[in-house]
This record gives sequence, structure tokens and C-alpha cells, in this order.
Amino acid sequence: MLHHASLGVSDIERSAAFYDAALGALGYVRVWEDIRPGQTGQAVGYGLAGGGDKLAIKHRPDGQRPAGPGFHLAFAAPNRQAVDRFHAAAIAHGGDDNGGPGLRPHYGEHYYAAFVMDPDGHALEAVCKSAI
Repeated sequence: MLHHASLGVSDIERSAAFYDAALGALGYVRVWEDIRPGQTGQAVGYGLAGGGDKLAIKHRPDGQRPAGPGFHLAFAAPNRQAVDRFHAAAIAHGGDDNGGPGLRPHYGEHYYAAFVMDPDGHALEAVCKSAI
């Protein structure tokens, strides 16, 4: 249903480093970028290599704020180890823990996920629903 989602960020370079690391742990990469230090209108798009963007971050230094309670973005992880790497990379690059890696049986028998807040307070999840 969704083509892509966009998030406003207060510091494009800091956020790009965060998303490069966190999403890279899941196999996602920058598929396009428009970073011009000191200028407005900057953005970075993420997705699978060779494909289009599924997430874009856009520089909004004066007006960005995270969505309200209950909103988060969940990224598909290829396996549980990728969920672990996502969480570790996010924390190492300025994110905050919002629920460490582990099974969440109340969401499903094999639902393995980790939750973080990005440097601007956007709620993110990585999830794998396989048994391994």
C-alpha cells in the first residue's frame, strides 16, 4: 500500500549517519541523496540496493517533531541476528533504547523485534517473524 514514508530530521548529517548504520544492519542502503551542507531542502532516501526509496529523511531544522504516541515505523529484518545488529548500531549512533531485541510472543509465536528512538525521537522497530 505505501510507496514510501518521510521523516523530518533536525540534523541531516547526524541522522544520515544513524540511518546508514541502523538500516544498513538490515540490508537497506542509501538509494539517493541530496546533501548540501549549510543549505535547506536536503534529504536522503533508503531502500534495497538497486530499488527505489521506502524511507526518506528530510532536513527540517526549525519545524521537525516526531509523530505522536502510538506511531512507529517497523522495518523488516531478514533474520534475528539482523534485528540484534539494528539495535546495537542504532544505540551506537545516537539512538535510544526503547525495547531490546527479543521475542514478543504477544505479537506472534516467532515475533522477534527491537525498538529504538532515533536522534530526533522517531520511534523505530526492526522485526523478524521467522523461527530462526
